[in-house]
Amino acid sequence: MKKRIVSLLLTVLAAFGLLAGCNDDSSSSPSIEEVDYAASVTLDMSSETLKQEATVKLYIDGDTTHFNVPASISDNGVLKARYIAINTPESTGKIEEWGKKASNFTKSKLKSATSIILETDGTVWDRDSTGDRHLVWVWYKPEGSATYRNLNIEILQNGLAIASNSEGNRYGEVCGKAISQATALKLNVHSTEKDPDFYYGDAQPVDLKELRLNLEAYNGTKVSFEGVVTYLNNNGAYVENYDEETDIWYGMYVYYGFSLNAFGQEVLFPGHKVRVVGTVSYYEAGDSYQVSGVDYNVRNPDDPNSMKDLGEEGVAYSPVSLETTIEKFNGTVEIELQDEDASTTYAYAELAMQSSISMKGLRVVDTYTTNNGGDSDGAITLTCEDGDGNEITVRTIVLKDENGKIVTADKFMNKTIDVKGVIDYFKSENSATGSYQIKVFNMENITIR
Repeated sequence: MKKRIVSLLLTVLAAFGLLAGCNDDSSSSPSIEEVDYAASVTLDMSSETLKQEATVKLYIDGDTTHFNVPASISDNGVLKARYIAINTPESTGKIEEWGKKASNFTKSKLKSATSIILETDGTVWDRDSTGDRHLVWVWYKPEGSATYRNLNIEILQNGLAIASNSEGNRYGEVCGKAISQATALKLNVHSTEKDPDFYYGDAQPVDLKELRLNLEAYNGTKVSFEGVVTYLNNNGAYVENYDEETDIWYGMYVYYGFSLNAFGQEVLFPGHKVRVVGTVSYYEAGDSYQVSGVDYNVRNPDDPNSMKDLGEEGVAYSPVSLETTIEKFNGTVEIELQDEDASTTYAYAELAMQSSISMKGLRVVDTYTTNNGGDSDGAITLTCEDGDGNEITVRTIVLKDENGKIVTADKFMNKTIDVKGVIDYFKSENSATGSYQIKVFNMENITIR
C-alpha cells in the first residue's frame, strides 16, 4: 500500500513539473551565449581601405542599396552598393522566403542612422560581376550612439542572409562566426519556421514590376502579388504597387467576373491593400493582359489560394493618382535588367499600364461619343492638349451627373479639365496598332476649370 502511495505522489509531482529538475537533460544542449558580432569589429578610418560618407538614395533590397556620393566616387553621384559577404533572399521580382524581412531590416537600420560610411575591402572601389554595382562594407551609426556598426555582419548574425564569398575578406572571419551563431540559434533563413510574410501556395510569388515587365512569360501562370485596390470597373478591379528603384507605380487589372462571392468582392475593394492569387491571361478584346480566376475562401481566409486583405484595420489606402504630364506619359523609361549589365527601354505608359494617374490643365479640343448599340453607348473620348500642344486621349465610361442623367460631350468641349483615372490601352477593330490613354470611371474624377 505504501509503495502505491509513493508511486501516486511521484505521478502527481511529475504532472505539475515539480520533478523537472531531476529529468532535465538541458545539460546535453547548452544554451548559446549570443555575441554581438556587428559591434565586435571597428571602423578604422586610418586603414588603407577607401571610405566615403554617404546618404541613401534608394532602398532596393536586403543586400543592395543605392547611395548618394560625390562625383569623384561615381560620375553620376550615385553608388549602387552590393554588400560584401552576404546574399539575402530576393524581395523584388520573384519573391523568396525571408526576403521582405531582410529588406525591411536593412531599410530600418539605415533609415534611423545618423551617419553612414561605405568602405572598400581593398584599396579600390571594386565592382561586382555585373560591372554596375560596387562591393562595399556598410557601416552605420545608430541614433544616440557614438560608434558605427557593420551592417553586413549584423544582417548575417540575424540570420537574414547566407554567406557570399566571405572567406578571405577583410572581416571574413567574423562573418563566419556570425553565420555559425545564427545557424545554431536557427534564426530566420536558418530556421525550420515559416516566414509569416511569404506566400506558400502553389502560385508563383512575384511583384507587380516583375509581372508587368514579363507578361508574355507569365501568360497562363498562376501568380501571387500584393498591391492596393484603386478602382472598380466591369466586374474587375485595378491593383497597383510602387517600385522605389524605378519610381513607377505598376498596375494590373484583376477580373473576377460573376463568380467571386460577396466576401471576396468586399476584400477586392478600393482602399484595401490585398494579396491577389490568380492566373495571368491575355484578353484579346482589350488587347491587354489581366489576372483572372481569383477566389476568396470564407471559411479559411488564410488559404494560400485565397485572396487576402493585408491592410491595417481602419486604414484606407487611396489611389495614388500619380500626377504627371503628357510629355512624360508619351516618353520612355530605361530599366536595368535584374543582375545583368544591360538595360531595356520601355514606353512609360506601357510600364505604368493599369496604374492610377492624374493630369491637370488639359484643354479639350475634340470629342467623340460612342453610339454603336452596345453597353458603351454614351461613353466619351476626349482629345486633349497641354499648353505646348502635346496631345493625349481621355476615355470615359458612361458618366452620369448628380441627377442620374448621362453626361454628354458638349459639357467638356473647349473646356480645360483636370482628370484622374488609370492608364489604359485602346485598339480599334480596324487598326493594327493602338494607343495609350487615360480611362476615367466617374464624374467626380473630372474637374472642369
